[in-house]
Amino acid sequence: MYQVGPAAYYSIDVECVAIGTDHHSRAVGQIALVDQYEQVILDIVVKPDKPVVSYLTALTGLTQDIIESKGVTLANAVQQLRSCLPADAVLVGQNILQDVQWLGLKEGTDFKSCLDLAGLYRVWNPRYSSYSVFRLYRVWNPRYSSYSVFSQDHLVKALLGWDLENSQHNAALDALKSIKLFNLYQQLQRDEQAWQQAQERMLNAPPTLSFARTNPSYEGVCMGNRKTCTCGAAFFS
Repeated sequence: MYQVGPAAYYSIDVECVAIGTDHHSRAVGQIALVDQYEQVILDIVVKPDKPVVSYLTALTGLTQDIIESKGVTLANAVQQLRSCLPADAVLVGQNILQDVQWLGLKEGTDFKSCLDLAGLYRVWNPRYSSYSVFRLYRVWNPRYSSYSVFSQDHLVKALLGWDLENSQHNAALDALKSIKLFNLYQQLQRDEQAWQQAQERMLNAPPTLSFARTNPSYEGVCMGNRKTCTCGAAFFS
């Protein structure tokens, strides 16, 4: 993408390895930073300070060799990230707040604000209308959402035409996906018809199942899908 000025938007993505078998036992294994011009500014491997139970390779692309040969401490990695990230940056990403929390970044100090792609790309879905539920049961029930929210992979398949059949996740690629989706979102907001067509593609595209949905447990590690949780640990959101 042609650069016309200093970047204002950045995407951060964190990949985690498992340091236990429950779905909360994770440690940072890779951090990537990509700017709005789709340039990879930082791609760094982190070596956890606790023994790794699984590198979750099918999900993260990380292996023991990669982490042992390239890994730095989390403190070192975050220091490098802060040196590359302007304090006035707006962070974008899928569930970006989780990445921010993993890294201990502070809004208003390390970055200006953040935008979650899940919220930007949510679509009103008349098939699951809260009003329809209200008419049926005569009671308001917040369980029934009027919006559909999509995974990052569903968005890149439906809107960018990416073939993800045999591709692996890694932090740099996922951060690139996020910034491409954000750039597309900005374009779509300038064209009401294009935005409407994009929403229809999101709703009509075959669902893209998450890794946790298709793999409730991987190498003995619970992947944290609510319906198929294998460890019994609590869910906090």
